[in-house]
Amino acid sequence: MSAVPTLAEFEEAARGLESVISHTPTLPSRALSDILGAPVLLKMENLQRTGSFKIRGAGHRLAQLTAEERSHGVVAASAGNHAQGVALAAQALGIPATIFMPLGVPVPKLLATRGYGAEVVLEGETVTTSLRLAAEFAERTGAIMIHPFDHRDIVIGQGTLGLELIEDAPDVDTILVGIGGGGVIAGVAAAAKAAAVAAGRSVRVIGVQAENAAAVPPSLTAGHPVAIETRPTIADGILVAQPGAVPFEIIQDLVDDVVTVTDDDIARAILILLEQAKVVVEPAGAVGVAAILAGKVSNTGKTLSVLTGGNIDPLLLQRVVSHGLAASGRYLTIRIPLPDRPGQLARVSELVAEAGANVMEVMHTRHGQGMQISEVSLQLSIETRGAEHTELTLDTLRRAGYEPAVVPD
Repeated sequence: MSAVPTLAEFEEAARGLESVISHTPTLPSRALSDILGAPVLLKMENLQRTGSFKIRGAGHRLAQLTAEERSHGVVAASAGNHAQGVALAAQALGIPATIFMPLGVPVPKLLATRGYGAEVVLEGETVTTSLRLAAEFAERTGAIMIHPFDHRDIVIGQGTLGLELIEDAPDVDTILVGIGGGGVIAGVAAAAKAAAVAAGRSVRVIGVQAENAAAVPPSLTAGHPVAIETRPTIADGILVAQPGAVPFEIIQDLVDDVVTVTDDDIARAILILLEQAKVVVEPAGAVGVAAILAGKVSNTGKTLSVLTGGNIDPLLLQRVVSHGLAASGRYLTIRIPLPDRPGQLARVSELVAEAGANVMEVMHTRHGQGMQISEVSLQLSIETRGAEHTELTLDTLRRAGYEPAVVPD
């Protein structure tokens, strides 16, 4: 059987998933269109059932199980989106589901997975440990292991998203999709390109990875999946050390380019999506927009970025917004040494106000390494209108004789 599924297989999967998934909207973004210099559309998979595209692959995979396989139940390992997709699909089909999740899983994702009826086992510090425990559980009980990306049925299910993209935007030129293990981009590339060819045209597919977990570029160079040493990234949904063998074969054949983005890029993308598109997107779901903002894609014609998920912990969202404001030059923290005499805090506040900036937080202390007895340290968190306004604010303080030092984010 060919690794690349046929258009007929994707269409059959779409029909089977009609009662399980939602056809999410595809909407234009004027702000991103202005930045790219070409029309930009956003596919709102963050509004999908369970909050991400994962229900597509899980729903199709479970639907293919035989009655005998279903009787043994299913097991999966995940820190969030895949867990919810498997749990909901299993609930819809009446299949017992056990999900292994790491101890640090965000509470909203844990509660949602349990809410879909799955038995959740919290154990281990990482998803890697959860995967090992899930595999041992499958071996011990006969439960069917549902891999998050490295299975042909998963790829076919995720590919139903590609059919919707062409249906929603038949004249699209370029599709941007995030890559973790590779399941969704493999399915989207195969389905969208097949549907476009059937309509007498072509479409480009560009993958986007987090810079700290970019295993696909070296794998493409090597000609086979290779494991890398990942570093922490806010895009935990695509924090995968090695692409799956099944999706990688398709990526090699059908994905036109792969680019990487930084955590700062991703934070800026989440911020602009909040402010301009009025949507909440998790870091992994914002990497396509991040690529646009970072100038990693250009001359792409009509471009569609898939917002693959919206399951972000509120506490993380708070931190990401602050980071995004800082990365955009709109929020900074400065530290100023001051002589210990009355009126200094008021004077600094006046200067910041004269510059048109807004003080958000103040910390005033007489204790600190290297400080003289006659000195105090003033730390201000300031909101500005951007990089130029930030520099104007700092210059205003410098001209008044102060020495503001920017505190790294």
